[in-house]
Amino acid sequence: MIISLSLARLLSGVALFIQHPGKTKVYWIHLGWVLFLFVFLVHFWWWEYHLHAVPVIDVTVYLFVILYACVFFFLCVLLFPTSLEDYSGYEHYFMSRRAWFFGFLALAFLVDLIDTAVKGKAYFESFGIEYPLRNTAYIALCVVAALTPSRRFHAAFLVGALLYQLAWMYRAFDLLD
Repeated sequence: MIISLSLARLLSGVALFIQHPGKTKVYWIHLGWVLFLFVFLVHFWWWEYHLHAVPVIDVTVYLFVILYACVFFFLCVLLFPTSLEDYSGYEHYFMSRRAWFFGFLALAFLVDLIDTAVKGKAYFESFGIEYPLRNTAYIALCVVAALTPSRRFHAAFLVGALLYQLAWMYRAFDLLD
């Protein structure tokens, strides 16, 4: 349910650009992270399907997954606030809130490691060394993104992250299932 609310927040936010063209200044890097998060949410939904392999899902695991989903909701809210009245557009908003956004994104990748471990050692190891290296790299890049206002860095990080995430999803799930 929380993931559905997160997707709805993203889709409603994008719909505002169609409903009110020209009302707010669009920022391509912001929209890119919207797309990245959409892909990540779809990935999460599929990823959680593998909880069926966990022999017993107790209340701890249940609450953990709910809290993990809440991280995604906060990311979506950070991408589409209820108001932009204090900002000149999405570029100004996004860059001023980048520490929060990338802090939560780093948290999502950290929690992702725990979530995968919950599904069992064999499942975790099925992704090889690339998986923990991937998450560690994402976390490190999120820390840099939170700290730097460099538009070039943000553009490169976004493009690289989006391409890698799509490739990762395809390789990790189409080839394993």
